[in-house]
Amino acid sequence: MLAAAQWVSTTTGRIAPDPYSWMQSVHWVGGSGLYTPSRSYGPKWGPTTVLIAQELSALTECRPGVEYLARKLKLSRRTVQYHLDMLREAGLLVYRSKGTRLTGHIRQASVYERVIPAAFDEALGIRTVQRDETAPAYTRVPVGIAEEGRKLIGKLAKKAARKVRRRRSRTRVSGRGRCTPMQVGTSALSSTGASTSPSETKLASGSDIHPTQKKAHRGPQKLNRVGRRYQLAQELITNVPWLAAASAPRISWIARHCADAGWTWREVQAAAEEHNPIDPADARRPSGLLAHRLKGVHRLYAAPASRALMVTAWEDSRAQEHFRHSCYDQPAPVTVPTRHTADQAMRTIHAVLSQPSTEDVTLHAGGSIDITALTREEVLQHRANALNDPGYIEGMLVILGDRDTRRLLTNRLVDQALTLLRLNTPTFANAF
Repeated sequence: MLAAAQWVSTTTGRIAPDPYSWMQSVHWVGGSGLYTPSRSYGPKWGPTTVLIAQELSALTECRPGVEYLARKLKLSRRTVQYHLDMLREAGLLVYRSKGTRLTGHIRQASVYERVIPAAFDEALGIRTVQRDETAPAYTRVPVGIAEEGRKLIGKLAKKAARKVRRRRSRTRVSGRGRCTPMQVGTSALSSTGASTSPSETKLASGSDIHPTQKKAHRGPQKLNRVGRRYQLAQELITNVPWLAAASAPRISWIARHCADAGWTWREVQAAAEEHNPIDPADARRPSGLLAHRLKGVHRLYAAPASRALMVTAWEDSRAQEHFRHSCYDQPAPVTVPTRHTADQAMRTIHAVLSQPSTEDVTLHAGGSIDITALTREEVLQHRANALNDPGYIEGMLVILGDRDTRRLLTNRLVDQALTLLRLNTPTFANAF
């Protein structure tokens, strides 16, 4: 059954009149071989599926929680979810209302209806009628069965009456035969009756070797593929700030391709933040954001050399961002410039430009300074002067012009200074 047909309003089957009849259809689906799970992985139809169906048939209202079934049947949550999906795909369970799992609210379990598929009625020749013409089609009831289906329905009835129990795993304590309590004899399978122990003198002198050799000490086991995925997920949650609240199983599944290719957590972070940095306050669903950022990157950076270049470029971009914020991305001081401060800034600029320099500074034809020949310390000094005095920027606009001033002092400082001069200096508009 498709997902659209797994609702009580869209199903083609009929609601089971009693749990006994529904278990007959469950055994028929499992033995007919008509149902094939849509997943290529995970558990298949088997005794566990019938065990979960048997537990569902005992409920007055078919409203099982996954945690309840896992706890009572001693199964994992994922196993219960897999088998519930198979019962829905086979047309034996349909939703009456789907559960919710909203964050910060009480989680509601899904309410199901036990349904007998239409294929079951057709295979056994069961005749059904609609007693109320205005009622939905899933309320039809059986009124008879064909002669050919009576023998099969009898076999299904015996299976439905039989209770399925979970198999217990039995592990042998030892591979050797067990001795009697008083040690007066051994079983026929024991190997001690046919073997003789070596002489004590030989054992003491070291001339004989014991048949059971001691195994060499084994080091830590190597992680398999699933273990490597979880290891990478835990490293990402520990070291990446915006993934601190994420779930390790989700992150291990999202980054599975990267883990299988041997990526490190640093490479995964660089791939996720390659184009835009991520603020932890903006990451409402870290796992979904990581899945969006990592889509297809394991094919784009398949070689280790390409990943190393990507990490280097990402680290350089982070260093440049830190430099910009630490150097000039600071709030502008609230200073009320006057014409006197502008004239004083002009004199300061002329004094700085007229100082002799040991470096080769190229001048333009108009006598202005070539800003490309300035050192980094000189650029930072000009920006510091402009940050403390907006009138300094006014003087630089007169000497260097708008384009070179913005290149030297950045657009942000120039725009802030011009805004303050327009708002607080009445004669600024007439000065230019």
